[in-house]
Amino acid sequence: MKSDNTELPSILIAGGGIGGMAAALSLARLGIRVTVLEQAAVMSEIGAGIQLGPNAFAALDALGVGAAVRDRAVFTERLVMMDAVDATEVGTFEVGEPFRRRFGNPYAVIHRADIHTAILEQVRKTPQVELITSCHIDSVRQDATGVTVTDHQGRTFRAGYLIGCDGVKSVVRQHVVGDDVRVSGHVVYRAVVPAERMPMPLRMNAPVVWVGPNCHLVHYPLRGGEQYNLVVTFHSRDAEVWDVRDGSKEEVLSYFTGIDALPRQLLEMPDNWRRWSTADREPVGNWTAGRITLLGDAAHPMLQYLAQGACMALEDAVTLGEAISHCNYDMTAAFALYQQSRIARTARVVLSAREMGRLYHASGVERLVRNDLWKGRDANGFYNALEWLYGWTADTCLATVTDKEHQHA
Repeated sequence: MKSDNTELPSILIAGGGIGGMAAALSLARLGIRVTVLEQAAVMSEIGAGIQLGPNAFAALDALGVGAAVRDRAVFTERLVMMDAVDATEVGTFEVGEPFRRRFGNPYAVIHRADIHTAILEQVRKTPQVELITSCHIDSVRQDATGVTVTDHQGRTFRAGYLIGCDGVKSVVRQHVVGDDVRVSGHVVYRAVVPAERMPMPLRMNAPVVWVGPNCHLVHYPLRGGEQYNLVVTFHSRDAEVWDVRDGSKEEVLSYFTGIDALPRQLLEMPDNWRRWSTADREPVGNWTAGRITLLGDAAHPMLQYLAQGACMALEDAVTLGEAISHCNYDMTAAFALYQQSRIARTARVVLSAREMGRLYHASGVERLVRNDLWKGRDANGFYNALEWLYGWTADTCLATVTDKEHQHA
């Protein structure tokens, strides 16, 4: 905890998405003055649905917004994997009451805008946070006493420290790490459709993934079951660059010719799609440079196959706050403890997501092997396998380090 004579730092946050808002809230709860610089003209989230594991709820509770998110979420009783080729069930993973007892929290799905709004509402009640929109960061400079950010309009913003929460194409990361994104070649189409348009056999209160050769489809309910989130992924036949744009029904239909008629119906449901060409980055052993550190996709962008991108950003935000408190607002020590607590874990998620993508998209004999992997595995086997991921808590999020290591970090 802060001693009485400790001066509170001031912090700039680049990016006002889920990670940026969570970081702002985590720091403001410590009394720290925060200025959030958001590129968009309004504070909002693009995209559709996301999945929230128990670790995400543990982080949301630590931020004081767990109840607000629960009010907007749809809770599921199971996760279902189907073979898209022959429409047979590969496995059902129960996430009902026994799962909630094991991990202390539920599994849920929610619209990105709903979770962002729940956090933003709390941020807006917090006098320590200033929100600035239409701020496209052009340059970042740091010196012995602080960090200065300049935007495209020539405005300058200065604080003691900077946290880059500015996503896969992070400007701040280029200043800290300077690496390139790894374009995966996997393209994701996303849409939200009214529930009444969903075929009855597909109206399940569960995240359902249809796994196929070099492709998969996902659907689950949103907003009290009034809508369904649709996500389809395929390996592009073209060279891809990282971008987001409108998709075409003709393109998406051309990649799903070898799957069963039941899941293929999903491709006809939306009136329009948004198209993401996905990318991640190779994990790095350091994402801090002096007075600057990274959080969320700026630190560890990942593919979507474990549904953990937002969850990891929420964990980051809580861990950063815990590190600052633990280090009595010594920001150099706190940044070192924060990343020491996060780098191995987030790298494991990045690499595991890549491997899960391979399992989802298996073909030939690999498809048969994948379908055998879950046979005979009971609920406890499933829970044990995921303990490392879902067992995260704010109480145990910091790495175990000595005071001497803090001093020399």
